[in-house]
Amino acid sequence: MTEQLSRQLNALGAIAIAIVLAFGFYAQFVAGELPCPLCLLQRVGFVAVMFGLICNVIYGPRPVHYAIMIFAALFGAAVALRQVALHVIPGTPYYGDAFFAYHFYTWAFITFSIIIFGTTVMLSFSSQYQAPRFQALKSMPILSKLAVISVLLITLLNVLSTFAECGPFQCPDNPESYWLLSYTN
Repeated sequence: MTEQLSRQLNALGAIAIAIVLAFGFYAQFVAGELPCPLCLLQRVGFVAVMFGLICNVIYGPRPVHYAIMIFAALFGAAVALRQVALHVIPGTPYYGDAFFAYHFYTWAFITFSIIIFGTTVMLSFSSQYQAPRFQALKSMPILSKLAVISVLLITLLNVLSTFAECGPFQCPDNPESYWLLSYTN
């Protein structure tokens, strides 16, 4: 696998994770499902995975960037599994609506597991590792530019929406309204 192909695959991965987070925003703002603290931690895991992907796009593939992705996905998977475990006890209500028969936290666990597997596969192709070469945004292929812009935008939106929901305080366990806005569920 060439360095350029690896960069493009990492760009696709970053765009895919940005779409996952964008779907979370759809559920949050259109369906009115405010994310709980565990959901917000899963979003942190996804953002950290995107950070590793974008480092591979900008600076070229490096084992340390893949390690960031694996650690972030392990963190996100652990948080998602914790939330799944909270809701498997009979009589415990689920949090949020189901999507294709699974709740978002179950999908998050599945997605983080796929990320871990895919990252370890990508990590094994030693031909992608060449001398580090920074690639400026203006000289990137369009897919890489789209990935960088998507990651920056979705990360900023996550920071702003989390602050709007929780403010400078600890997020409530079962959020019902935004701290900053007058909007309530």
